[in-house]
Amino acid sequence: MVMHKIWTERPVSIKNERQIGTRLALLVCLSFTTIASQMFVSSVASAATVFITGTSRGIGLELTRQYAAKGWNVIATCRTPATADALNAVASKNLNIIIEELDVTDDAEIDGLAKKYRDTPIDVLINNAGINGGMQSQILGKLDYEMFDQIMAVNVRGPLRITEAFTDHVAASNQKKMITITSSEGSITSVKFPAFYFYRSSKAAINMIMYTLKPDLGQRGIIIGLINPGVVDTDMSRGAPIPLLSPEESVSGIISIVDSYTLETSGTFMQWDGKELPW
Repeated sequence: MVMHKIWTERPVSIKNERQIGTRLALLVCLSFTTIASQMFVSSVASAATVFITGTSRGIGLELTRQYAAKGWNVIATCRTPATADALNAVASKNLNIIIEELDVTDDAEIDGLAKKYRDTPIDVLINNAGINGGMQSQILGKLDYEMFDQIMAVNVRGPLRITEAFTDHVAASNQKKMITITSSEGSITSVKFPAFYFYRSSKAAINMIMYTLKPDLGQRGIIIGLINPGVVDTDMSRGAPIPLLSPEESVSGIISIVDSYTLETSGTFMQWDGKELPW
């Protein structure tokens, strides 16, 4: 409509030949733009797709950033996209990022999103959303059992529910990988001091659940991965009395581990730096 207005409002003294030439030039420009757009859409459609939970900050945000930079299609989910300023800023610079609202404890949202993307193969699904509940709620004699229920809902039930809802999507893809960001705190044999009763229990539980899924999902060619990201400089770990990894370093290692998983190594409990962890 805008171009039509430009053409019809030109002075009548302009010769027809010049009018025709101008129109042809504009049409060629439009055709080129359309072809370029179609080529971009085709390129995006042919790229691998990753689905990530908990992307508004920390490890999830960096996973989104690095996968987008690698040319992947990224379905980045978080509880409140409207207030996820950092995520929205990253998405504004990357056309291959789609932000979706998802609370991993909300069955209706999980089912709705699975239905929305029912025709989209997901090469890598990353269960990243998680909480630790804070140390003060996990002191023996003062245990906060409401926090226990919340941690279990987010860290255990959520990943299992999402894995079940999106099994068909992952099975339809080329890479067929389901990854859970877990923690070395879920390694029973590594416990050296009393702390984080709820958080440790949740990570040990999700490790067991995902390992138990291995034979079921393996029949469909799906690879299970469990990765400890290390102690990363995020809101969850900031202030810890030990050297912290940068999100960039941790996520770079995580993606490398994801790339290395095969059906033969499915279910192994790995650390971001390639070290295999004890159960």
